[in-house]
Amino acid sequence: MSHPHLRRRTVPLALAATAVLLLATACSNGDEEPASTSPSITMENFAFSPANPEVGPGDKITVVNEDSSAHTVTAAKGDAFDTGNIAGEDSGSFTAPSQAGRYAFVCTLHPNMTGTLIVR
Repeated sequence: MSHPHLRRRTVPLALAATAVLLLATACSNGDEEPASTSPSITMENFAFSPANPEVGPGDKITVVNEDSSAHTVTAAKGDAFDTGNIAGEDSGSFTAPSQAGRYAFVCTLHPNMTGTLIVR
């Protein structure tokens, strides 16, 4: 013998389960790539890390100074980019040149700190 009250609950539960599956499918696309992180350079122990960062044309590069002394990230030739002084324990940013190439950079306050920005 069938119980009518069980049949009535089954339909709403089945509809709710279907709605949840449809919503989950609509909200997640397995083909999506994870969000990319923006490029960054860290200054620590009077060195750049990475010393030769690879970025895209026009990328915004975040610069984090982990030292207690101020530093800069300044294009060695021309005026392609320059963060200005970034105080110790502070951060700044600059925009990569729009032309692909290799751009030597230096800390103008500590010329032994050097690196090369690779724009691809």
